[in-house]
Amino acid sequence: MAHSAMSRRSFLNLAAGTGAGVALAACGSSGPGQGEGGSEATYWYLTGAPGEQIRTNTVNRFNKANSDSQIKPTAFENDAYKTKIRTAIGAGQAPTIIWGWGGGGLKSWVDAGQVDDLTDWFAQNPAVKDRLFPSSFGAATVNGKIYAMPCETVEPIVLFYDKRAFDKIKAEPPQSWGEIMSLVPRFNAAGIAPFSLAGQSRWTNMMWLEFLFDRIGGPEVFQAVFDGEKGAWSNPASLDALTKIQDLIKANGFVKGFSSVVADANADQALLYTGKAAMMVHGTWTYGSMAEEGGNFVSGGNLGFMNFPPVEGGKGDPSDTVGNPGQYLAISSKASAEQKETAKKFFSTAVLDDTEIGEWLDTGGVPIVKGSESKIASSKAPEFLTFVNETASKAKVFAQSWDQALSPTAAEKLLDNIAKLFQLSITPQQYVDNMNQVIGQ
Repeated sequence: MAHSAMSRRSFLNLAAGTGAGVALAACGSSGPGQGEGGSEATYWYLTGAPGEQIRTNTVNRFNKANSDSQIKPTAFENDAYKTKIRTAIGAGQAPTIIWGWGGGGLKSWVDAGQVDDLTDWFAQNPAVKDRLFPSSFGAATVNGKIYAMPCETVEPIVLFYDKRAFDKIKAEPPQSWGEIMSLVPRFNAAGIAPFSLAGQSRWTNMMWLEFLFDRIGGPEVFQAVFDGEKGAWSNPASLDALTKIQDLIKANGFVKGFSSVVADANADQALLYTGKAAMMVHGTWTYGSMAEEGGNFVSGGNLGFMNFPPVEGGKGDPSDTVGNPGQYLAISSKASAEQKETAKKFFSTAVLDDTEIGEWLDTGGVPIVKGSESKIASSKAPEFLTFVNETASKAKVFAQSWDQALSPTAAEKLLDNIAKLFQLSITPQQYVDNMNQVIGQ
């Protein structure tokens, strides 16, 4: 995979992915930022299993091996963390190491001069960069420069399907948009909803548009929106994608009452594993809960999975994907020289070391590290994790979810208009007009 393909990228990742995929625990204790002095580096990150323990274990191993370079970690519950880190960065009191999702949040820190440019450091440490998925650097990149260390796991959005449902109507999984549309009446006739969708959650609807925009027009279509180009939503590929999704809705492609189904309760997953829906477009983080809650649906070999198929005549590369290309660690520009050096040593020696890689794999995650195939082969879910690893590592472009790529203001407008589009209360052209008004905000 060429690094040049990713140097063009400057957007990516979905808070909902981490938030929905991890059952978060109570708030962690508050910790000191840089403003309180001290030579030890500080590091804030999220609570919740399994991530919190893995992050803490990595810090503990680093501290044990580096008596002269210590890191003090503090964990926060998801929503509390977002508020705490925003306030701390605004006050110049950020921790040395800032955990985040990349994309729009990272860009806001860069624009405010609150995080260090790591481009030269990565150039001087090619072994650090070369072991990570090239696609993971898109969300770490702002204006062509790298401002964060990609870390942890990759979570693409994929098309899940129930093999039993396809056996029932004697059909094969769809290999194109046309095949998706031709399957809809067949599943409906068999009393099975073609697709499960938790439409009330809004971001679940967004995943469909992310793929349709990409498959029809390529990654450049949303990149133009992210770059703030005037009228970027007016691209013909946008109107084509928006029209196609409403065609699917009008054809009863989604489960009846989908706009009242909520993702947080895993109700959309339940529709798939109980046989009420044939397919579901969702993040790979749902695999674990389907395996745990779905009886023998997963263990019995009934769950199928594939990348989203191409759209006839589309410009997009069908090997590309969207979702969570990784998580990200930035370094506060307000940290001392000693603290920054400790952070970089942590990045190069501890983040995604062999022990951490094994811990992520044991919990069903795919680390963003090349060459994990042998470890994946001996994992608890080798077929699925191999699929996730190949989808992520072979993607020339791994696009971050739109609501994380955009500013909070634009993201809220985006989700509101997507909900209206799926409820058929606005037309594709009205969506375009509404969203063009908030470009660059």
